Amino acid sequence: MGSGLGILAAREPDFQIHGLLKFELFGQELWLTTTHISVLIVCVALITFAIVVKAKLKDTEGEPGSLQNIAEMAVEALDNMVCGNMGSKGLSFRNYIGTLFFFILISNLSGLVGLRPPTADYGVTFTLGIFTFILIQFNNVRYNKGRAFTDLFQPIPLLFPINLIGELAVPFSLSIRLFGNVLSGTVIMGLLYGLLNQFALAWPAVLHVYFDIFSGCIQTYVFCMLTMVFITDKIPD
Repeated sequence: MGSGLGILAAREPDFQIHGLLKFELFGQELWLTTTHISVLIVCVALITFAIVVKAKLKDTEGEPGSLQNIAEMAVEALDNMVCGNMGSKGLSFRNYIGTLFFFILISNLSGLVGLRPPTADYGVTFTLGIFTFILIQFNNVRYNKGRAFTDLFQPIPLLFPINLIGELAVPFSLSIRLFGNVLSGTVIMGLLYGLLNQFALAWPAVLHVYFDIFSGCIQTYVFCMLTMVFITDKIPD
């Protein structure tokens, strides 16, 4: 009897992976999924916020509003983080680090409003890892010229395969770490809501504090911190 009630109470876990629209392109079947919608919503939210803040900055009459104060505090905190870790060389990278920080942070927190976090999809995190990898190697070649290639044979030529694998592993290590942590939280909460069904209406919200807020903020900071470390490592003093 008890097991029967447990079966009735449980339902299929929903990890919010749904195909919304199917279409063909160059003979290939493609899907518009919940991840694409979540990415679009996050981007629109960030762009809208930026436009509103820019409009507020142009309005020089009167005292700055709360929104402008929040934006200025966020920008100042990011500048301090970037320059504190990269020194004066970080000034030219703060726009990229700032964009990366806000996109990952809002993506991680989007689960709080019922969206599927875009960073729970490896296609999103791997793309971020590739962008960072390109920026790292671009600055490597820009500042080190030929040494960017000859250093792969140091300290002895036999270590070339290991050095090469170490360089190519950067986008994978960055993307898998972020993807794994966000996806694990999404899966755990999906299993919890699926198992408890109607009984999980309010109290599991405390778990969102860890899986969405705490873990999401930590992973955002880790991704940006590693990005700054890798870039700084390629720029000579």
